[in-house]
Amino acid sequence: MIEVKNVSKEFVKKISKREEKTFFADFEIDFTAKKGEILGILGPNGAGKTTLLRMIAGIMKPTNGSIVIDGMNYNNDEIAIKKQSAFLTGGTRLYKNLSPYEVLKLCGEYYDVIDIEKRIKEISQEFEMNDFLHHKISKLSTGQSQRVGLARCALHNPNYYILDEATSGLDVILRQIVLDFIEREKEKNKCIVYSTHYMEEAESICDRVVIMNKGKLIAIGTPKEIKEKTNTENLRDSFFELVKEFDN
Repeated sequence: MIEVKNVSKEFVKKISKREEKTFFADFEIDFTAKKGEILGILGPNGAGKTTLLRMIAGIMKPTNGSIVIDGMNYNNDEIAIKKQSAFLTGGTRLYKNLSPYEVLKLCGEYYDVIDIEKRIKEISQEFEMNDFLHHKISKLSTGQSQRVGLARCALHNPNYYILDEATSGLDVILRQIVLDFIEREKEKNKCIVYSTHYMEEAESICDRVVIMNKGKLIAIGTPKEIKEKTNTENLRDSFFELVKEFDN
C-alpha cells in the first residue's frame, strides 16, 4: 500500500534579483493507493500531478508530510522501495545511442533480474518491440520510445507503478497496448498510480480517481461516486464541474 500522508511541496520562485516568492505545488494531499488497484490522478496543467508523482517515486522530497510504502519510507528504506517500484514520466530520457535491448540489459543487471535474456524476450513480445529491439533509440518514433520506457519499468516485475501520462503522444493502437498492460498488472495484484489527461481512459480503467486543482485534492472516489456527486453522466463532465466549483 502507498500512503500519502498530508503531503505538501513548497517551491521558491525568483521574481527579481531581490525578490522571491514561495508557493505550494501540492498542499496537504492525503490518500492511499492499494495493491490490486489502479488509482487515477487527474487535473488540469499546473494542478501538481507530476510533482506529486515524483514525490511518490522518491525523486523529490515533500516539504511537509510523509509517503509510506509497505510500511517503509524513503528516509530509511530508499533502495528497498525503489527495488519494488517503477516510475515513468513524459520527461524520462533514454540513452539515445543504445538500443532497446541494451537498455533492458543494463536495467536487468541493475535490478538483479534472473535470466535476463528470457525476461527481455518476454517483455519485447508483450510490447511488440521485436522489430526495433536492436535499433538505436535515437532512430525510434515517439510511440516506440514510450514502449521502451514502459518495458524498462516492467522488466524487474515491480509491485508498484507510478506512471505520469504513460499514453501521451501515442496513437489509439499503441495506447490500447499500454492500457491492456496496466490492466494485466492490476490483475497480478500490482498497485498502479496513473496520471492522465484522457478522461475516458481514466473512467474505463481506474478503480478510483483523485482529482486535483491548483495543488489541492478536490475529490476522490470511484468514477461512479464522482459522477453521482456531480450529477453528471461521464467523468469528463464531472471533472469540469469540480474544477469550476473549486475555482468559484
